[in-house]
This record gives sequence, structure tokens and C-alpha cells, in this order.
Amino acid sequence: MARLPLLLSLSCLGTALALVGGRALLARQPALTPATATDRLEWLQHWDADPWRRREASLLLAARSKDPQEQRQWLRGQGWGPDPLAALVLKQDALAAAALGRPETSLALWRQLQRRFPGDPASADALYALGADKPGKRGQLLQRFPAHPAALAAALAAGPEVADRRRGALHLARWGARWPGAEARLRQVCREDGPDLSAQQRGQLAEGLAELGDAEGALRCLGSTLNGLGTSGRLSLGRALLAGNEEQQGQAERLLLDLVRSAPTAPEAEAAVRLLAQQGSPAAAASLARLPPRWRDSAPVLARRILEAKPTAAATDAAALALLRRWPLDPASRTLQWDLVRERLLAGRWRAALALLEAIPTNQLPPPLAARQSFWIGFIQQQLGDGAAARATWEALLRRHPGGYYGWRAAVRLGQGDLQLDAGPHTPAGRTDWRPLASGDATLDRLWRLDQRTEAWETWRHRRGRRAPDGSRELLLEGRLRQGVGDDWTAFGLLEQANLKLDGNQCALERELERSLHPLRFEAAFRAAATQAGLAMELLLGVAKQESRFTPAVRSPVGATGLMQLMPATAAELAGGPVPETELEDPAGNASLGSRYLAQMLRQWNGDPLLAVASYNAGPGAVAGWVGPKLRSAPELWVEAIPYPETRLYVKKVLGNVWSYQQGREPGC
Repeated sequence: MARLPLLLSLSCLGTALALVGGRALLARQPALTPATATDRLEWLQHWDADPWRRREASLLLAARSKDPQEQRQWLRGQGWGPDPLAALVLKQDALAAAALGRPETSLALWRQLQRRFPGDPASADALYALGADKPGKRGQLLQRFPAHPAALAAALAAGPEVADRRRGALHLARWGARWPGAEARLRQVCREDGPDLSAQQRGQLAEGLAELGDAEGALRCLGSTLNGLGTSGRLSLGRALLAGNEEQQGQAERLLLDLVRSAPTAPEAEAAVRLLAQQGSPAAAASLARLPPRWRDSAPVLARRILEAKPTAAATDAAALALLRRWPLDPASRTLQWDLVRERLLAGRWRAALALLEAIPTNQLPPPLAARQSFWIGFIQQQLGDGAAARATWEALLRRHPGGYYGWRAAVRLGQGDLQLDAGPHTPAGRTDWRPLASGDATLDRLWRLDQRTEAWETWRHRRGRRAPDGSRELLLEGRLRQGVGDDWTAFGLLEQANLKLDGNQCALERELERSLHPLRFEAAFRAAATQAGLAMELLLGVAKQESRFTPAVRSPVGATGLMQLMPATAAELAGGPVPETELEDPAGNASLGSRYLAQMLRQWNGDPLLAVASYNAGPGAVAGWVGPKLRSAPELWVEAIPYPETRLYVKKVLGNVWSYQQGREPGC
């Protein structure tokens, strides 16, 4: 009998060593990813000697299945050990059991998950499920995982007691004002509970509404005073008011000025100054003169004064050059530079434009601005008679920034290619292959590698809390995570921000951004529509990306709907009768109608992509008034002369998208 404890100890030690050895073996094997073939995963799940590898194969197989019964079969027996993947297995098994109508099994799995992994983000879902009839569990959820989607869903579902509903609304205002349904709840509590709320509570709810752009709702919630609204809330309210009428804009300017004067060192002060400097009213200009000294001598304020003063072109250029050299990296400097360069280009003042362009070194600019600068330097060199220098500049541009609008224009100028708008075979659009997340966080990277995209996103959101992503790397990471859960609308905004925060020494991020900014979405719908209309699929992708960010149900304030943002009247004309809203939101139906309209515009303008795309945005009647000789001699200048800023940007964005999709090339840095 004395030998039994020794044998048990040796057995446990052997098991532990085998597990450690198994993990070491796993590290030496090729990593399993969403690109691993299904038959390979099935073999590994059944026969691989390494238990960790079998679990990874099981999770990948479960992620591919839409059948909850099949998911449970793959996950059976995989919830062992202290590894966080065990928590994920228990969560998915509980969800599958619930989908199969087995509530007792599901609850038992949730209890096991919550008991074994109380701090894991997957436990937030357990607390949500267990809290259906136990309010204390929901309270734990809000406290321990405040920014987790499960907590936001619980906050929205809180009630029906007034105190519970109010607590849920305050939680949403602080941690997730953009959560679906939160806006209506914030308004309800402000309206019904207003007299009983403290100033701090009204301020918290008002800040949430302001973040959503509801300035009027925020002001009603605050009542007659801004007490309870901190600097971040005042900034959000000011930004929301600027989108309103003239009276509201004036109110915003006063609010922002007061913010800067009362808290000049607060982080929000700089954003408030930039907003004030962008306003064109005389009152905003007067506000800039009343700023604290540290802000009166800042790049945004001085740039605004240079644009307004304009005593002579030479004096303006001299002042601008001084500012650009002093603050080359400031966004206001870059905006001022381009505003003045565009004016000089349209006036044919080549040397003045060149001096302004060269004031900021190209390698200090983010990729989109660096490509623009390089193209126009080459253009000016050609206008000044130095064709060899122009060719060298454009060739360097194509090596460094082959995609986008300016890559296209450089290729055309060099005779190295052009857009293909017909339905012939082209380079496959977009990238559909799986790519590592490369976040630097082992947990996120593993979840992404195992195709647990929702779990990766929820883990990121839980860890980030209220903090917004900052810098190109975090913006890219959140953009990719949002793409992973199907939120292209938000993702593209984040990715564009990331692109404008890059510098010339972030090549790996630039390449990943280029791939992420041009994904292939709704391929079957776009291919069918393109074939039917005789167009290149990449043209439809380029328009849809700019119009809707590939979001089928999005609707503009004027009623344009769907992937290609069709107005109901235009859709009815194309279809020969009224088109139901459901068809406009259907990717296939919307792409079909949008492709017909694009084909019409191309036929009307004899295949000219600039005129066709401009007409898609501004209407063919407006575009007809812009046609002139410059369209043929210098199409790039013709684009810059488009009188509608929105259409000017639209043309460059859409055709740059098309070129990037057709080229499929990454930056050559």
C-alpha cells in the first residue's frame, strides 16, 4: 500500500510531462488556421497525438459548421484544462445546446464556465445567460465586464423597474452609446426620469447622445445648464452642434471657445481648437482671437489666418512656407499646403506650387498624401519642360505607392497601364486569403488564427474599455477586428484614419492596410451584375466601397439605399416600375440595378470613367456643364476644377479603388 501514493505521483508527473511535451510539439508543428483544409482538420481532430492540436482542430471545424448538433460533436470532450480555449469551448457548447432546445444542458455548461473561468471574457456571456432570472448575476456582469457586448446587451435589457432602467441607460451612456438600441433608451430615460436625475447623471446621458450626434436630445437632457458635462462631453456636444443649423453652429463655437479658455491644457482643448479653426463664420474667426496665448500661436489657428488674409499670393506663400517648415507633421499644415497648391495648379503657377509641395519632405507624409505630392511634383516637372525628371518621379511613385488614384494617373502618364472597364478577364479583385492578425497580443492572435473572430473582437473591446484606438497600429487592429465580425461600415472609417496616421517607416502596416482597404465582398452578386451589364466587377466594387462601405442596409439622409446607394426614383426608372425596399437592400438586386446605371453613364460619356463616375455622384446634368478642353489635355487638373468638393473627392476615391482592385499590388516599400 505504501507504493500507491508513489505510483500516483509518478503517474501525475508523467501526465504533466506529457502535456508539456505535447505543447512543445505543437509549437513545432505548422500552425492550424482557417486556410487549413477541412479533411486535414478532421484527421487531426481524430488522430493527432497532441491534445492541444486536437482542440484547435475541433474549434476550427466547429467554426465552419452552421449546424449546432455538428458543432457539439466537434467540441465534445475539448473543455479540459486551465487554458482559456477551454472557456471558449464551454461557451460555444452552451450556445449550441441552447440552439438545439436543451436549456438545462446549456445552463449547466454556463455554470461550469463561470465557476472555472470567472475572469475570462467568455464568462461575460455566462453571467448574461445565468442572469436571466437572477439580477445579481447581471450586476456582476456590468461591474466586471463593463465594455463587453454581453454587458451592453444586459444594460439595454434592464428593467422594468425605473431604477434598473436608469442604471442600464447610464451604463450604456458611459460604455457603449453606439450599441444598437442605446440611443432610444438614453432619450427615454432623459425624457421620463429627467426631474429625478442628478446633474452628473444628466451630463452622462447627454454626453452619450452628443456622441451619437443628437445635439438637440443632449440639450433637452441637460436642461437649462451645462453642469454635469465635463470637457469630453462639451467637446462631443460642440461637434454635434456644428452639424446643425446656423444658430446651433454659433452655439457650438461659443461652447468650444469656453472649453478651451476654461481648460486650456485638457486633452480635449486641442480638438476644440481644430474644430474652431475649420469653421468659416466671422464669429469663429473672432473666437480664435480670444483663445489663450498657447493656442493663438498654434498651427490650426495660423493656417486659418493665412487662408483668410491673402494680401498677395507671394505674401501668402511666404507665410505658408514658414508654417509648413515649422509644423510639417501637423494635420493643419498638410491641409493648408494642399489648399494652396490646388489653387496654384489651377492658375498654372507651377513654380509656386512646387515650392509649397517641397516644403514638407515626401517621406514625412502618410501614404495617400505622399502619393499625391509625388504625382504633382512629376506633373509640374513635365510642365516646366523636364520630361526625364517627371518620368523618374512617377516611376518612383509607382514603385512606392502602386495603388490608388495617383498610382493610376502615374501609370497612365508613363504609358504603363490604364483602367479596364469592360467585362473581360482581369486580375482577380481583392484578397480572400486568411492573414494573421499580428497584433502582438498572443491571446488575440490565437483567437483570430482559430477563426474565433467574434471572440477576438469581444476580448479586444473588453480590454479597451472606454479608450478609443490611438495611432495607426491600434486603428488598423480594431479595423480588422470589426471587419472580422462584419462591421465594414465602422471598419473602413478606422482604416482610413490609420492610413492618414502612418509615416514613411511603417511598411508592414502600410501593406496590411492596403489589403484591408480593398477586400472582396459579395463576390457572387457583383460578378453576376458586372457580367450582365458588360462591366468590370472592380468598377462595381470601387463604387460600392465608396458609396456604402459594403453595407447592404445603409440609407443616406436623402433616401439612397443599399450597396450602390440608389435613389428609389432612379431604381424605379431602371427597373421599369417601383422597386420594393427589400430588393434595394438585397445585395444582388442592388448591384444589378447599380451596374445598369453605371453602364448608362459610361455609354452617355463614350466610356470616359471620369465623367461616368462624376455623373454617378453629381448627376449627368451637372457634369455636362463641366466638360471642357482641359478634360483631354490635363484630366487631373479637370478633376481638381470640379466645383463640388464632394464629387471631386468621390471621383478620386472610386477610380483609385478600381485601380487598386485591378492591380492587386502592395506598396513597394
